[in-house]
Amino acid sequence: MSESTAPLASVLFVCVHNAGRSQMAAGFLRHLAGDRVEVRSAGSMPADRVNPAAVEAMREVGIDITAATPTVLTPDAVRASDWVITMGCGDACPVFPGRTYLDWELADPAGRGVEDVRPIRDAIRERVAALVADIDARA
Repeated sequence: MSESTAPLASVLFVCVHNAGRSQMAAGFLRHLAGDRVEVRSAGSMPADRVNPAAVEAMREVGIDITAATPTVLTPDAVRASDWVITMGCGDACPVFPGRTYLDWELADPAGRGVEDVRPIRDAIRERVAALVADIDARA
């Protein structure tokens, strides 16, 4: 089997503030898929910084998202992605044909302490692991 330098897929995680759920999902996908998948995250109304409780919850599982910064959602980011995974962004996410859209219903970690963010983190990890398996199966 020959190796390709092109990623198998590109994934965009979207939530309102791009400070918690989408940043944790992006961190897990980078960790689990490495360079096999191109990873983006964005928010419809991005926060000033990533949620410190999300950063701490991810640090506990060995994933560093301290360098992540909330980014505004653009139509170009959606257009450039094969998979668009929304986590409570409502109707703000533009829809383009040919993309796979998934909506993950997850509690919003905003304003919560790390003890309340851990179950959200763990649910995201399970969904990202299933996503990686799905992407690998389609490759």
